[in-house]
Amino acid sequence: MDKQATFKNALLNGLYSQKYPGHELLTPQLLTNNQAGTLWQTIQDELQHCRHFTWAVAFVTVDMLVPLKATLADLADWGISGTLFTSDYLGFNSPRAFKELLKIPNLTVRIVQSAGFHAKGYLFDHGDYQTALVGSANFTRAALLQNVEWTLKVSSRTAAHLTDQLAAQFTALEKASQPLTTAWLATYQARWQAPARPQLSPQPRPVVPNQMQRPALKELAALVASGAQRGLVVSATGTGKTYLGAFAVKDFHPHRFLYVVHREQIAVKSRQSFRRVIGGPASDYGLLSGNHHDWDAKYLFATVQTLSQPATLKRLAADQFDYILIDEAHRATAPSYQRIFDHFTPQFWLGMTATPERMDKQDVYALFDYHLAYEIRLKEALAADMLAPFHYVGIQDYEQDGAVLTETSKLRYLVADQRVYYILQQLDYYGYCGDQAKGLVFCSRQEEARELAQKFTAAGHPAAALTNTDSPHRRQQVVDRLTAGKLEYIVTVDLFNEGVDIPALNQIIMLRNTQSVTVFTQQLGRGLRKYPGKQYVTVLDFIGNYQNNFLIPLALNQDTSRQVDQARQEVRLPQTIGVSTVNFRRVAADRILRSLAAVKLDSLKELRQAYQDLHHRLGRPPLLQDFARYGTVSPLVFVANGRLSNYGDFLNKMGVAVKLTAYEHAVLTFVTKELVNGKRPHELLLLQLLLTTRDHRCSQEQLLAALQRAGAYVNPALLQSLDAVLSLRFFDVKAGKKTRREVYGGRALVCHPDLVDYQLDPALATAIDQDDQFAHLMTDTVVTGLAMSKHYDASHQFTLYQQYDRKDVCRLLNWPRDVSAPLYGYRVGERECPIFITYQKQDAQKRNAIYDNQLQNGQSLRWYTRSPRHRSSPEVQRLLAKDGNGQPRVQIHLFVKRNDAVGKEFYYLGTAKVQPGSVAEEKLGAKQKAAVGMDLLLDQPLSLRMRRLLFEE
Repeated sequence: MDKQATFKNALLNGLYSQKYPGHELLTPQLLTNNQAGTLWQTIQDELQHCRHFTWAVAFVTVDMLVPLKATLADLADWGISGTLFTSDYLGFNSPRAFKELLKIPNLTVRIVQSAGFHAKGYLFDHGDYQTALVGSANFTRAALLQNVEWTLKVSSRTAAHLTDQLAAQFTALEKASQPLTTAWLATYQARWQAPARPQLSPQPRPVVPNQMQRPALKELAALVASGAQRGLVVSATGTGKTYLGAFAVKDFHPHRFLYVVHREQIAVKSRQSFRRVIGGPASDYGLLSGNHHDWDAKYLFATVQTLSQPATLKRLAADQFDYILIDEAHRATAPSYQRIFDHFTPQFWLGMTATPERMDKQDVYALFDYHLAYEIRLKEALAADMLAPFHYVGIQDYEQDGAVLTETSKLRYLVADQRVYYILQQLDYYGYCGDQAKGLVFCSRQEEARELAQKFTAAGHPAAALTNTDSPHRRQQVVDRLTAGKLEYIVTVDLFNEGVDIPALNQIIMLRNTQSVTVFTQQLGRGLRKYPGKQYVTVLDFIGNYQNNFLIPLALNQDTSRQVDQARQEVRLPQTIGVSTVNFRRVAADRILRSLAAVKLDSLKELRQAYQDLHHRLGRPPLLQDFARYGTVSPLVFVANGRLSNYGDFLNKMGVAVKLTAYEHAVLTFVTKELVNGKRPHELLLLQLLLTTRDHRCSQEQLLAALQRAGAYVNPALLQSLDAVLSLRFFDVKAGKKTRREVYGGRALVCHPDLVDYQLDPALATAIDQDDQFAHLMTDTVVTGLAMSKHYDASHQFTLYQQYDRKDVCRLLNWPRDVSAPLYGYRVGERECPIFITYQKQDAQKRNAIYDNQLQNGQSLRWYTRSPRHRSSPEVQRLLAKDGNGQPRVQIHLFVKRNDAVGKEFYYLGTAKVQPGSVAEEKLGAKQKAAVGMDLLLDQPLSLRMRRLLFEE
């Protein structure tokens, strides 16, 4: 299909009838901010693929200029520029916004003089066509990432009437505007007054648990009900930790309560927060510090310095308090805290901290009996608007004569004048929120910190270095100077990873190799506490040629999959977390991708480290399900490891004695390798029923009820497939010298003799009842699989844009046997035909390289049958056959992967139909063998994100 026909069909699909082929780039669309994407992601994508852009946007705010600058900096390298028409209408645009716009060299800004200029349009020139986004969205963070905005996206050819109309409008704006200059800005700033905000009478709002605190309170209540005496909550800085503690205490109804913290001002603020939640007279709330001794208060807020004194402890009985909360619990390993632990005997100790992983290796988890009641993670807290959003930009570090900084670079390169100048240039370009920079700079060495601070100061940016050699008094003094605006930067090494709160920070600068996901997250989190006037935090990461660069996308996205393909996607495609953005400059992204190519994310070494970290946190060998809940590695990484048959194998490698019979090992391996991926929860739900009933039986009605509760689809073919899978008939195929059925024990796991009731096979039931270790591992594996199934839509066979391998597809299509080995590119069944396409062939000599499965004009895939085939071939006839209503008899399911390097799994792109008139016999390859080619049109328009991921360089 030529470009003209593609364009016509796209317009007809969007504006006339969906029977015409759509196009994810050209079809008119209504854009909104939702889970599938944001307006900013569409704008960013258009920018990255256009030749020029022209915008007419009335209102621009500083809070979206950091990601814009990152994108335009790369466009400048490619010689691409744009024009922005904006205005001073209503004084909405602040002088600061205009000042920041002036910093962008490849953006021409013009100020429209017409009164009432209120346009909101974005035009992108792609050469032979242009795309316009017109609607309600100004260039503000809220509009482009969060608000309910309607924006129409429409494309037009250069000869179209709409193109002429837009050109005329921009010509008129050109005449009615003047360039943004420093002189104009000075005049504007002199007369500018911030728009008046409506003044609302302060109405005290009732304090209720937020969406992150509610599940934490539920877990704490369950822990107390279980008889536990200690528990720990890990809550990211700024996520309402104090209020969470107040709600927990309110639910407990203590006779007397003690709150312990290291600073009096924190105790005073916490006392206020607790009273706001719990209520009651002020006399119920007291302080115990150097200057206050409210011994009889029902709710007593104490400093550790006063409370830990022998005279103080002597005055307070051991059972004086029935609930004690230790704030900043990462400090509780200190001797002063230990005296408190040794003295008191409350019913429950609650520890709360943002940073349990201490640099001194002291075990905070052990203090609270390894009861990690709940963890509020950074990504979830950001999405819930509990923290200040950030704009992260990964920038290439300074490079001279082709030499880039590495882990072993000498100090003179780290503090070279040219590098310092480059760093300060970038800090100025990307800017910060507020009138003055208040930044925290992490570097790699103490000498570097001191030198950088001196050179920053000499360049007019007052800075101070802080290291672990500085006293607590000096540290606080420097922090106070930064908060007061007397310093712009604090330069440090690892000193501020944990337990330090500087709410005023508006920049985080990373000038060091990423050490670990934990440390990266801690350093990022230093600047995210909300603070008056702070709308966002600028995070600049200077990326050199570091071996650990691969950790950056994992940390930013809390990615536990350990899949290189997933990590690549997180680097190559625009990312947002709530109203936070993640942006990688092109060179920096290339450095991360090289690091990813050189590391094996799922190696046994990586798994061992993840296991040891989680063991440390839990105080026991972690189960597979623990990795789903707490781990830095997904359970599926253990499942996919070819050296492990099941989690019992891994535990043995970790020194935990797991003794299973050969049969038990085989059954556990089957559930691990075939079911834990959660791509179909049905088998797992049935096994869970049979494992938990006393006689290991259940009726079909019980199973159907469980499936209904899980929102899972049911039909006769599905029920037959369950029987085939759990009886192992599905696996009666060769796997070396044995069939896979024999590898998995050879016996059915589940019997369904009367087609009414289900029961565990007698041998399996006996093993479950007599071997607690095996039963424990089986239950853990099933629970883990059900947790993994939450990532899929159980109401359908396949979930759009999720990944499946050929074996998964055979099972989910309810086929009686696993025919994935001879399946290759497709199989035409009676009702369904899965087609697997590897888009980029790695080797032109490979058999499948002769099939040129090109994405035709972005709307369909050209696909070929195997050869030799003709239109008259039976499988081709079945594929093209229509029923009495003219609909295809065989449903096509399309699965695509980028290349063989990404592994065995394909993305599911949905169902497809053969485009009429596209079927033709063709000669392929050097031997000119006959095959049938046809265009496959997707029923669900391909998302822009998947197009970029699968089909573009």
